[in-house]
Amino acid sequence: MAFQGTSSYVATDALRQAVNAAVTLERPLLIKGEPGTGKTLLAEELASSLGTRLITWHVKSTTKAAQGLYEYDAVSRLRDSQLGIEGVGDVANYIRPGKLWEAFEADERVVLLIDEIDKADIEFPNDLLQELDRMEFYVYETDRTVRARHRPIIVITSNNEKELPDAFLRRCFFHYIDFPDRETMGRIVDVHFPDIEARLVQQALEVFFDLRQAPGLKKKPSTSELVDWLKLLMADDLAREALYSRDPADALPPLAGALVKNEQDTHLLERLAFMLRRQGNTRR
Repeated sequence: MAFQGTSSYVATDALRQAVNAAVTLERPLLIKGEPGTGKTLLAEELASSLGTRLITWHVKSTTKAAQGLYEYDAVSRLRDSQLGIEGVGDVANYIRPGKLWEAFEADERVVLLIDEIDKADIEFPNDLLQELDRMEFYVYETDRTVRARHRPIIVITSNNEKELPDAFLRRCFFHYIDFPDRETMGRIVDVHFPDIEARLVQQALEVFFDLRQAPGLKKKPSTSELVDWLKLLMADDLAREALYSRDPADALPPLAGALVKNEQDTHLLERLAFMLRRQGNTRR
């Protein structure tokens, strides 16, 4: 079954092709793109469109690859042995399956999301090469090999915080989610707010893309932040009217806290607005 996007997720032709190519090749799909462009949401919507379960492994800076396979809780076993608890002799009682184990032993083909892989140590991707290639791993404590019953569809996201190893990249199908253009962004807004006022969308997109083009901005507003901003504007009549009557030389739009996330960018936009007003006064 080919992925075509869903009623709640706007997928470009290139993204749909990338998903279907990765599924056909039986390779992990490595997704990169700006924060807020829907990388994580893609895995959720893919699982939904296929009618299958999503298993999510959120990677942190302290995450080790072995944790995705399993963890042996030796401390609990030692404590239980001291307390004389029954079953302590069976080491299998102290093996905690990880997300890969869960995906491998699922009764159906699932979608496995390895989210933000670039947060972990540089060796993390390489430590998963064999398991992702062979779809199996060995549990030393129980002398057992865990094999995938159904090969999971693997989606891996990265925010480009660090470079991934070449050996890992060779085993993935790669796609970069470009930031949506105005037309695509309009379709995304329609998905979230089907009854939104056309004038509000037009004005909001104008301000949103102007903010993204501001030179020197530390953090450009993302798609998810635009959606939050529109939700606020729809709920606040005064803010919405302030947007409609806004002077282009104003530093910040109403409810700007949904779009601008740090004081450096706030000060930058204020300086740019001051320069625009000054140029306007000079020309008069």
